[in-house]
Order: sequence, then structure tokens, then C-alpha cells
Amino acid sequence: MAGLAVTIPYKPRPLQRRFHDERTRFCVLLCHRRFGKTVAAINDLVRQALRSPRENWRSAYCAPYFSQAKQVAWDYLKQFTGPIPEVKFNESELRCDLPNGARVRLYGTDNANALRGLYLDDLVLDEPADMNRTVWTQVLRPMLADRQGRALFCGTPQGTDNLLYDVWQQAGADEEGIWSRFRFPASETGYLPQQELAAARRGMDEAEYLQEFECSFSAAIKGAYYATLLDEAESAGRIRDILIDPAMPVNTAWDLGMDDSTAIWFFQMEPGGDWRIIDYYEASGEGLSHYAKVLQDKGYLYGTHIAPHDIRVRELGTGKSRWETARELGINFAIAPSLPVSDGIDAVRRKLPRCWFDQKRCSSGLKALRSYRREWRQEFNVYASRPRHDWTSHGADSFRYAVTGFRPVMDMSDAPRKARTDYDMWSQ
Repeated sequence: MAGLAVTIPYKPRPLQRRFHDERTRFCVLLCHRRFGKTVAAINDLVRQALRSPRENWRSAYCAPYFSQAKQVAWDYLKQFTGPIPEVKFNESELRCDLPNGARVRLYGTDNANALRGLYLDDLVLDEPADMNRTVWTQVLRPMLADRQGRALFCGTPQGTDNLLYDVWQQAGADEEGIWSRFRFPASETGYLPQQELAAARRGMDEAEYLQEFECSFSAAIKGAYYATLLDEAESAGRIRDILIDPAMPVNTAWDLGMDDSTAIWFFQMEPGGDWRIIDYYEASGEGLSHYAKVLQDKGYLYGTHIAPHDIRVRELGTGKSRWETARELGINFAIAPSLPVSDGIDAVRRKLPRCWFDQKRCSSGLKALRSYRREWRQEFNVYASRPRHDWTSHGADSFRYAVTGFRPVMDMSDAPRKARTDYDMWSQ
């Protein structure tokens, strides 16, 4: 607002100020309960409203329900814009009109279709884990397009199968610099007294505490096999951009589906024994020739290809096994041993602390590993001894075959190592 000095009664805490100063056009803010995310989000909108030179500037604060938006954010919006001269409030529409023509309005995404046809310069989605993904992709994202508006997603993790996790992953894989993300767990912010955190931990299920106060996506996945280990890998910086050594063989491990998905992990083994997990691919309804083409297009120097033991089973239609078909395509599979699934899961657990994952190329595979969990037997109110078979199984099974089936070739010479495959990727 040119020519008018307005003091908003908001003094951000250090981490809130960091968020204000460093956020980009699209931003994901994960924070523990009582961090002050709604206060920060509302003030971020107000600051933009007052500073923007655009005419008829419009913004929306969206909660999963209209009543929730009113309960959570309306009083804050009135509190922090109240000192602005000539500000006007519309109680029925939860709308704040500023004297420069800017407007901040609260909505519930339970009636998202009512938003169609509007435009936005700025947007906040509070607790997007409780929102339908299509609210963002089909309704709200197009509203930002013509004005190149901003969007903030803020909330507490609730597992991996929701919008909040999707945008968190998208922000981590961004290469254009338009996404940013922040994670502020209670153990690091210091905003809540340790005595209070200890009392909360005693009174809550451990998974509930980790979700609500430590911003853990994995904690909400009951019975998850690898979620905690992947959280540790992320905290230790082992889920990041991984360089591919062009002189080091890339090994692959496959879960071969018939009518469902085929999943392939790509990894390199360091001389010290650590694994670089550099890539992941999954598709369904395709024949082996499709996956041979995928390997060719990626252009890696291949080493060992690992398949499950049932690849040798002959198909009724052709009389040939997929192992034989793969050989005809130039892919020579090593066979993973037939072990109990529980033994393979234990082997993966032992291996994960020595694995480094590329956060972009492996994002969908990591999501599968995080969500892979035990079957819940509702009738007995207990977990079964077997894993649940769902969309996570393909990525988890192929990783298990990698761990149990890979045997490094000991090269005692000084000559460059050759990939263990007859498949000439560039000859066709």
C-alpha cells in the first residue's frame, strides 16, 4: 500500500521467518502441532496482499471443510488485518477486503467446484492430506495459471497416500527452483518445552507421536516394514541426488508381473559395499521386449540382472519360460534364491542402512518401500505374518530380490570390469 505505513501485530519466530524469507512460488511446509503454521500462512497472504502492485489481487485460504476454515483461520485473519485502515470484513463469506483492492477469502475444499472459474494470485492449502488430489490438480492449480500465482501446502504428515506427500515429493524432485520445502519437527524447533513433549509421548501411541510432533510420513503406516529405516536414511542424507558412476556396472533386480506390474530397481555397488540405488522403473501390461527397450534407452553399463526363481516356469501359451524369452532379447538373468519372504524382509532391513537412494529417479519406488506393510487381520485384531499384497508389493519384492540375489563378482585383475550381460544395448 503505497504511501501508508501499516504495522501488522505479528512477530514471526526464527523458523517462521526462515519460511517467509526462503519460500518460492510453490512451497510445502511440514511442521509439528502448535508450531504456528496457520498464523504464518495467514500472515504470508496478508504481506503479499499489501505489497502486490497487481490490481484486484485475489487469494484463498483453503481448509478441508468450510467450517474448519472458519474455526481455524478466520479470527487470525481479522486479528492481523484489523489495524489496516478501511479494511472490511464479510462474515458470511469469510472475506477480507483491503483498501488497495486486494482480497483474502477463506474456503472449504469440500465444495471445491464452487471455486471453478475464479483466478488466484495466492493460495494456501491447510492440511492437504485431508483433501482430494483432484481438488488441486483439476480445480485449484488451473486457477493460478493466468496470473502465475503462488501456492503453499502446510500440514502434518498422514502417511504417503495423499496430496501432502505427493507435493512433498514433487518439491524434493524440483529442478527448476520453483518449489521449496521445509520440515520442522518438535525435537529441532525448541518451540515446545521438553517436559510437555515427554508428557505427550507418554500419553500417545509412538506412531502417533512421531506423526504429530516429529513430522514422520512413515509413522502413520501401521505395520510398515521399512518406513523407520527410510526415515533414518532421509535424516542421514542418504536420500538425495546421487551421481551415477559411468564406469561402474549398473545391476538390476526385477519383479516380473504377468497381468500386473513389473518393477525394476537399478543399483551400483561401491567398493566399500554401500549401494547406490540410482533408478527405478515400473509399468504394467507390457511384454519383456518393452523392458528390454527401457534398459537400452537408459544407456547404463549393465552388470547383473536378477529375477525371481519362478522366471523359469514355462508359459502354457508359448511353451517357453520368461527366462528363455529374456535370453533371446539379450538379458541373461541370475536367479534369486527361493527364500521365505520373512527371511528376505530381514535381509532388506539389514541392507538398508548401507543404501543411498536418488530422491528423484527413485521417488515412486521409495514410496512403495515406505508403504509396504504387514497384512492386518481384522477378525482377530492382529497382524498376519505375511505382507499385504497391493500396489507396494512390486517395488518391495524386486528390492528384496536385489538384496537376496545379488552376488558381486570379485575381479582380481587391474583390467576394467565388464558388464555381466551379452546384451549390446546399442547394436539394434
